[in-house]
Amino acid sequence: MSESGEYIIYVDESGDHDLSSINAQYPVFVLSFCIFHIPTYVGQIVPEIQRLKFKYFGHDMVILHETEIRKQEHPFQILRNKDVREEFMSDLSGIIGRSPFTIVASAIEKERYKAHAGTTENPYHVALEYGLERVFMFLQGVGQRGKVTHVVFEGRGKKEDDELELEFRRIMDRTHMNGMADTLRFLCVSKKSNSAGLQLADMTARPIGLKIIRPEQPNRAWDLIQQKIRTNASGNMHGFGLKVYP
Repeated sequence: MSESGEYIIYVDESGDHDLSSINAQYPVFVLSFCIFHIPTYVGQIVPEIQRLKFKYFGHDMVILHETEIRKQEHPFQILRNKDVREEFMSDLSGIIGRSPFTIVASAIEKERYKAHAGTTENPYHVALEYGLERVFMFLQGVGQRGKVTHVVFEGRGKKEDDELELEFRRIMDRTHMNGMADTLRFLCVSKKSNSAGLQLADMTARPIGLKIIRPEQPNRAWDLIQQKIRTNASGNMHGFGLKVYP
């Protein structure tokens, strides 16, 4: 039996990977891989998320979704009250800011990708491979090579989930990165799983996409999470914690 690792990775996406009809307002697909040290995740991050939910909703069944929060849709209609919204966003931003985790993100600029590579290859699969490689590089750097580490995805439907798992296994089969296939394990869970890690990952993907599309536009969420993106020794995130293709 393989030794279990000390980290877990939660993955979420922003945008879609359809190349036949590209949304001009958001022509990018982003996969955000959030890497958590398990003892810190269990001891600090999960309790903070639970406290936030009990404070505002009186229970912890609420699932934090960036889209519903931004649009103030049920159950986040409480955010239509300006004072509540400001306090909630301050509390949520505080949790994200205090929580020690590392982000690896891969993004596909779809118009450029389509012009460069056509439509034969799924942008999701391209982003997945880039992300998994950089996640493994991080794990290798903290002594986790060969220790079983789960990469957790939110389910999108049986057909999509089966295709994703197949592509994950294909990447593990063809990789030239020694030790990656022995380290990373695929796990796909229901949207109703109420995982704190998946909910935090959901908060990170869209701000990254917006930064790529409109780099000069104020982006408070990006300001909060950019310090968590993996960098090299010189502090450069591009190609290390943020891969934009092509």
